[in-house]
Amino acid sequence: MGLQSKHKVDAAFSMSSMTDIIFLLLIFFMLTSSFITPSGLPVNLPSSESSDIVMQEITVTVTKDLKFSVNDKIIPREQVKTELTSLLQNKKGQVVLHIDKEVPVEHLVEIGGIAAGLEANVTIATKPYK
Repeated sequence: MGLQSKHKVDAAFSMSSMTDIIFLLLIFFMLTSSFITPSGLPVNLPSSESSDIVMQEITVTVTKDLKFSVNDKIIPREQVKTELTSLLQNKKGQVVLHIDKEVPVEHLVEIGGIAAGLEANVTIATKPYK
């Protein structure tokens, strides 16, 4: 008298759906975290009504004690033009200026003029009003 069932139940747990969810979450966080690129030097940005997110190819940072950096590489003021020229060789790029709000405007105009002279799109980084 054989009372065994013809349908056997497998008690194993499948992890494939869990790994799919983890993989999708990982992709989501990787994509959303790349929109904001912090600069290497601490800068107190000015406020504006509209603060758009721009993909940053090249960043130029000027701190309130007049330290200059291009793509987080600290350089003297005199070398900003040569550094931007080497980064923008024969192409139109996006230059984002991270200028501290206590820096005199002449430095903003100087760096913006250098980037515009190299046919780059110049954007000034700001923080939105609260």
